Amino acid sequence: MDELKKVTVQILNAFTENDKGGNPAGVVLDADALSHEDKLQIAKKVGLSETAFISRSNTADFKLDFYTPTKQIAHCGHATIAAFSYLKQLGKLKGNISSKETNDGNRKIEIQGALAFMEQMAPTYKEVTEKETDILASLGLTKADLLPNAPLQVVNTGNSFLMIPVKSSKILAGLSPNFDAIGQLSDHFNLIGYYVFTTDSTVDIDATARMFAPRYGILEEAGTGMAAGPLASYLYDVLQLKKTTFQVQQGKYMLPRSPSAITVQLQVKNEKIAGLMAGGKGVVEKHLEIILDDAANEGTK
Repeated sequence: MDELKKVTVQILNAFTENDKGGNPAGVVLDADALSHEDKLQIAKKVGLSETAFISRSNTADFKLDFYTPTKQIAHCGHATIAAFSYLKQLGKLKGNISSKETNDGNRKIEIQGALAFMEQMAPTYKEVTEKETDILASLGLTKADLLPNAPLQVVNTGNSFLMIPVKSSKILAGLSPNFDAIGQLSDHFNLIGYYVFTTDSTVDIDATARMFAPRYGILEEAGTGMAAGPLASYLYDVLQLKKTTFQVQQGKYMLPRSPSAITVQLQVKNEKIAGLMAGGKGVVEKHLEIILDDAANEGTK
């Protein structure tokens, strides 16, 4: 264990908008010798919503393990973008196509210029009609605040998020989330969290969103790639916006403000979504030295 006492964690902001804002994630290289307990301890000390641990894989280019400060999770969009942006900057990617092994299967990664994209699956949809009143109450909304002819739905492209379309940016900015109620409803529907959005955005943005995931200890998150994929699918299938590239903005209305930009590219065959790629840019912010012992201290450089 002595050789593992000090672990370097890179902090990257993923889904940055003009290299600003974004959602910070930790990235640890060469994590093969770290145990589950080590990774949990590191993620807790880093204190961000997710930290990605990169190790060798026999079935993909890299194995990625994702940890929140309290548990391991199967997938994390912004930590994936952070990890592959960093690998690209280090010259560790052989080309513009790569892959990651995760706990629930392998996924394709694509590099397009400065952006890293991750593969998500074809969407599935689930109605939530029986709990609509409770869902609205958990955000301080009324039925009149919702976009007409746009049902609340759980959409899954790898993780489940509840899509909640509101009429305007003003309504989106003025939400009053009850995190206990959101957590209970997220448990009921087995969600990562809520994705509340409006299409009342600027010309070059298709939707602006807010993500609440108290079930995973995340009150609000700045950029969520695994939620932007379901949102783009909802825009295409439910709102009938028949295009294949969507620009999603997030983090604009959270405190502190941290605007994020997520690009989603749908793979459409015969007017059906067969899969999608969600991506953005990762920018290195700093690194931490984490000491793996009970009297650990961490230093920021």
